[in-house]
Amino acid sequence: MKKWKIYGLWIGLCEAVGALAGYLSRDGIAAYQAGQTPAISPPGMVFPIVWGILYALMGIGAARVSLQPQGYHQGRGLNLMVIQLAVNFCWPLLFFNLRAYAFSLLWLLMLLGLVIRMALEFYKTDKPAAFAQIPYIIWLCFAAVLNDLVMRMR
Repeated sequence: MKKWKIYGLWIGLCEAVGALAGYLSRDGIAAYQAGQTPAISPPGMVFPIVWGILYALMGIGAARVSLQPQGYHQGRGLNLMVIQLAVNFCWPLLFFNLRAYAFSLLWLLMLLGLVIRMALEFYKTDKPAAFAQIPYIIWLCFAAVLNDLVMRMR
């Protein structure tokens, strides 16, 4: 039963961070969706669905790693998990609320680097935990393209 508590804790933490970031940036998101967006931008309803799945995968990966025997790579991977989650939290505030498109693109690239490093550390502890981060990495690459297109449009 302890195992499921660990999963619940990590998934709950990730989903809560995402929900709070979404809540705090809701007005900026609404303004963004009401304006001109890049042609490749998905419909607004896609974003919460995708992010909900990605936060769950982050939590599953972190839970799997935290359930492994303690070691250097486990600790490093979980530290990177918490750091990237904090950086992830800030991006929608920078992009949607502050409309700091150039800075948010740099922030997003930093986030991408952190997530790749986290996945590599996860891989050294639990390979499925690392593979669970691949959709997140792909989505961040897509988000960077969208961020760049928005920056160029405005």
